[in-house]
Amino acid sequence: MAIANQRETSLIWNRHSLEPLGPAIVWQCRRTAGTAAALGGSYGTEIRQRSGLRSDAYFSGPKFAWLLDQTDGARELAESGVLACGTVDSWLLANLTGGAVHATDSTNASRTMLWNLSRRQWDEQLGAWQGLPSSMLPEVRPSMGEFGLTDPALLGEALPILGVAGDQQAALFGHGIISPGTAKCTYGTGAFVLSHAGDTPDAASTPEGLLLTAAADGGFAFEGGVFTAGSVVQWLRDELQIAASAPEISALAASADTSAGVMMVPALAGLGSPHWDSNARGAILGITRGTTPAQIARAALESVAFRVREVIDEMETGGTPIGVLRVDGGMTDSDELMQIQANVLQRPIIRPSMQETTALGAARLAMEVAGMKPVFETEEQRFEPVDDMEQEFERWTAARRAVQAIPGD
Repeated sequence: MAIANQRETSLIWNRHSLEPLGPAIVWQCRRTAGTAAALGGSYGTEIRQRSGLRSDAYFSGPKFAWLLDQTDGARELAESGVLACGTVDSWLLANLTGGAVHATDSTNASRTMLWNLSRRQWDEQLGAWQGLPSSMLPEVRPSMGEFGLTDPALLGEALPILGVAGDQQAALFGHGIISPGTAKCTYGTGAFVLSHAGDTPDAASTPEGLLLTAAADGGFAFEGGVFTAGSVVQWLRDELQIAASAPEISALAASADTSAGVMMVPALAGLGSPHWDSNARGAILGITRGTTPAQIARAALESVAFRVREVIDEMETGGTPIGVLRVDGGMTDSDELMQIQANVLQRPIIRPSMQETTALGAARLAMEVAGMKPVFETEEQRFEPVDDMEQEFERWTAARRAVQAIPGD
């Protein structure tokens, strides 16, 4: 078995009963934004140097502390060693092994804002700043390795768990990206761009708007996150109800030759990389009496492509050009989005037939440990630029800046 998990989502549970302290706090949740901003104001530079991350509500450390503070008696239980905390992989490991294993891997640890990248260990100072007892934290192991055996009562036999990685790093490994020069973007609820950063962590040379994070192969990666991508399409479907499904929204967008000046700023959960603006809010601009649902749908797809362009542009300020973008995830089913993305980036987009590259990466991790040769034959589709959208990107950038200038909550 292998685990690839949604990162940053945080849980606390009783080590003995495995009962959770409460519902998990998902990665998109912004309730710890004030705490993260205060931490950043006091220790932002040191947090970045130690962890490779920015102080933001996105990460797990403030979420763990929030859960402790919201539950009567939780801090006392934590100090006495009764409570454990972790991301989704740790929770799964605990339950799959009947409580025998409290562990995580380096890719997930590097997303907590509690892990020291260069020392490859939990950082006592980061934990102290965030008010989290170190006794709660899981043991950290390499992504490729042994994570215990499953409880035989669950699946009929004890199966070895041989790989663990956060979903985005698993996708990077699944694409076979183990050296600088190529990037991948996973289009799911959010869109996450990762490129390999080599084998030596250097937070000081990381482009300002990006994060430095652990990669599943033992190296490191630059990362930029677009917090709302697929969730924009879900919003059009569920709240605006302009179409009944995501494929219908893609078809609707394809039916419009252009967005006719309509622009969407997809800040439904703030703006992630490279802006890191928690207060930004979404907007639709440029509408007229003649604006159609098809033009709004097209503007939504364009907005995701523009946000990915911003991350790629920031990535290249580090000095390594990105020749192609490899893609995966549910939104890549949309040929229209893929063509728009190629036009916006002015470089090829490569979409493998096996789009669940996160699962593929997890499988490859476990196969490496098991001594199996992980060879997979997958066809690829290539989207070449056929149009230049530089003017549209410049207009959209002006719109995004105008939206950011509006005072937040």
